[in-house]
Amino acid sequence: MSAVLEAVRMGRAGETELLLRSMADTERRALLPELKRLRKEVRALPWERRDRLERMYPALQVAGAMCHSGAAAAAAWIAGADMRWRQAPTETLLRALAGRDTGWQADVARRLAGRPVSADVPFPLMAGLVRRSGCEVPVTDAYVVGWVRHVGHGWGRVPLIDRLRAEPDLAPLVNGLFEFSDVSEVRWLFGDGPGSWQSAIAELTRTGELDRRAVADACVARLLRGGGPTDHRVFLPLLVQLALTREEERARVADWTALARDAVSPVAGHSQAVLAALALDGELTARLLAEASEGLLFRTEKKLVRAQLVLLGKVLAGEPASAAELLPAVAQAFGHEDTQVQERALKLVERHAKRLDDPAARSGIAGAAEQLSPVLRNRAGDALGIPSVPAAEGYAEMLPPAPEPFRPAPAPESAVELAEEVGALLASDGDVAAFERVLDGLARHAHRDRDALREALEPVAATRWWKQPEARSGWHTDEYFGNTRYGLLGAQDGLELLLATLFGAVGTDTLFAAQQRGPADQECAHTGFSRVFDVRLRELAYRIRTDPQPLLLATPSWSTGLLEPGELVDRLAVYGRLGARVGAADFAQALLRVRREDRVAALVAAERAQALGTPEGERLARRLSTGGPALPMSHRRASGARILVESGEVLELQADLPEAFRRLGRPVTVGEERRYCRHWGQENHRHWLATLPEQRELVAVRLVHDLSQAAVDDQRGMATALPLLAESGGSAGESTHLCVAYGLGARHPEDRLAAVDALLVLAARGQLDAERLGADLGQLVRRGAVKPLRLAESARTAAATGANTTIWEMLRHTLPVLLADLATAGASTPGSARGLGELLSVAAECAERSGARGALPHLSQTAARRGSSRLVVQARRLRDALGVEMAA
Repeated sequence: MSAVLEAVRMGRAGETELLLRSMADTERRALLPELKRLRKEVRALPWERRDRLERMYPALQVAGAMCHSGAAAAAAWIAGADMRWRQAPTETLLRALAGRDTGWQADVARRLAGRPVSADVPFPLMAGLVRRSGCEVPVTDAYVVGWVRHVGHGWGRVPLIDRLRAEPDLAPLVNGLFEFSDVSEVRWLFGDGPGSWQSAIAELTRTGELDRRAVADACVARLLRGGGPTDHRVFLPLLVQLALTREEERARVADWTALARDAVSPVAGHSQAVLAALALDGELTARLLAEASEGLLFRTEKKLVRAQLVLLGKVLAGEPASAAELLPAVAQAFGHEDTQVQERALKLVERHAKRLDDPAARSGIAGAAEQLSPVLRNRAGDALGIPSVPAAEGYAEMLPPAPEPFRPAPAPESAVELAEEVGALLASDGDVAAFERVLDGLARHAHRDRDALREALEPVAATRWWKQPEARSGWHTDEYFGNTRYGLLGAQDGLELLLATLFGAVGTDTLFAAQQRGPADQECAHTGFSRVFDVRLRELAYRIRTDPQPLLLATPSWSTGLLEPGELVDRLAVYGRLGARVGAADFAQALLRVRREDRVAALVAAERAQALGTPEGERLARRLSTGGPALPMSHRRASGARILVESGEVLELQADLPEAFRRLGRPVTVGEERRYCRHWGQENHRHWLATLPEQRELVAVRLVHDLSQAAVDDQRGMATALPLLAESGGSAGESTHLCVAYGLGARHPEDRLAAVDALLVLAARGQLDAERLGADLGQLVRRGAVKPLRLAESARTAAATGANTTIWEMLRHTLPVLLADLATAGASTPGSARGLGELLSVAAECAERSGARGALPHLSQTAARRGSSRLVVQARRLRDALGVEMAA
């Protein structure tokens, strides 16, 4: 046994196999405990020391495979994650397992093939066991992927089709390709054109080496099932190369119909082409064509919808008797968002309505006509002989209700409950209210019973990185948590600091030095807020270690971050009764959060604060006695394609506050945005808004550049704070509207949706300046910072909620800027006119639904252009909706 273990430790896989082959089964089993201990020893080593012993893994893999008597245990040992990077040679492993009976080898082969693809079990090992045991090939994801990689990597210059012909289990493995869950694993190996897998499989079906019908059925079934976003790039070319006969296509009409309705666009387009050929050759009944059309006309792809309407028009022209079957299907397009599609469908109905003798079909079409735009609806009424619907005269704007701020629950009474909330926040970021109540809870319970708090938090702390053995030397945690040059990375890092402080992972000297150390050398527009956030957390950590506070003064009364003045006075009174020392950063944050807009409540609280007779009470009284916060002077600056905002000094924030807080009142310049910024994440933006809950413009001016990145640089996630910005307090001025404007033109849909939410919240609260926002958008589109197509999608989404008047009022000030450039052929960027037709379409729909009237500058010139482009058609539609007479 010692010889075997010595061979394993030296990494001699071949010698290990020879030694174990000469041993009895009982002797091999007796080695297992030692092998397991050795494996555990290697896995427990730190990464920097593991290289020295990893050379033993191939021999260890062979030894474990031979010593385990059970197939399941042997397979688990061979495919272990730690064995993956240094595996034994396949031939050595196959020799090691050759002495077992074929049933055992087959069981191991099936178990290895059943492992996930990520286990990376070598295909030659699985295939060798299958071949030696004579078992049926296991058609699993891991086996099929391994086979594709093995064949795809090639055997010298042998063509792929010849490699496939040499495969004894070709049919089941090809069938396995269609069952494979994620083709993206091997998509790059399939190739395209001649020499690809698709062309090879198609050729094998033509020569009869693969069953043509089985391959065709499997291919269509896979397309019906769907899969990854690129699956169709493998299976659709194969289906095309199979070149199905007309009889084979006719036998699959139900499949083509389902694919045309629900598959991705390329597959739907192919299915539509097959159905169109059958229909035009008279091999598709009107009922089946109607069924296929009903699903197709609901799709958003305009190309597919237009092609189907053209097909329906051809069939109706050739078979007038099919009107009762097909016209109700045509009417499905009345609900399409594109009015040009609506008009195409309506023209078909107008052309063939006189042949419509079925009252039920006529009634169904009339019901569908309610979805048409008002102008088209009146035309449908004339064609169908139903009363015309008058234009919207009593339109009432239906805005979604604005979210109401709520009062957060108080800090948890029990330490166990607090520990649960800390764990939840560390697992997934919570909102400001959850974060602040946890901070308050940590302060209260540390003051009440620090040992009980540590006991409750022990299960949470046990999983943190700074609790692990390699971090216990002390220097790493002190260096990490004591570094104030970059500030804290986010709210979760702050919680980590507080937990590490409670469990002694950070030294008191480090906490004190970090609290006293100055700000970062390089500043940017975000530095003020990041330093305030940083200073608060570091002060709390130091106080938890040295002088716990009975409660936090700055804990908000409302979810937006606002703090009621009466509650702050009550908290100061508690400090006075207990003789507790007020934290400078905690009190400064409380002063910035205290509500002053309600002047009656503020003045009453000021008298109570003055009566406390403490320095903090006097400072609070002075702040509450002054009026509401004043906005600094601001002006715009262009920076490339961007429009940014600069603001002046805020004197109110320059006095009577700690140095870190005074940064919030310093001027903001465009030059700051050109500096290197270390604040990459957006997770703290919501905490910034809660820092100044009555002065959102001071936050917005520092977010303008961030939001511009969502539109100009296509960055994702920059607009997540926009709904919270809209829900915040204070004036919604120039910076707030510019932030929303950039968000409406963001690259990613989730960012645009956040901007739409913000727009609707501002509108519902009566704080939206549609003229300002529309003019901003016009200039941003003109400069190329916002693309018209993205803006059109955002505007359409907002209008769909019922905000037609709001969106029209916005676009009424955006479009003239763009139409003027178009009229004078002086657009600043070539892209400023691209997508303008979509924007006009949304504006026309909003004008029609809201009953807007009046002239729009430069619209008549665009509407008077020749042609039938989307731009011209939608300009005419908007002109007609506004009731503007065309000049003679």
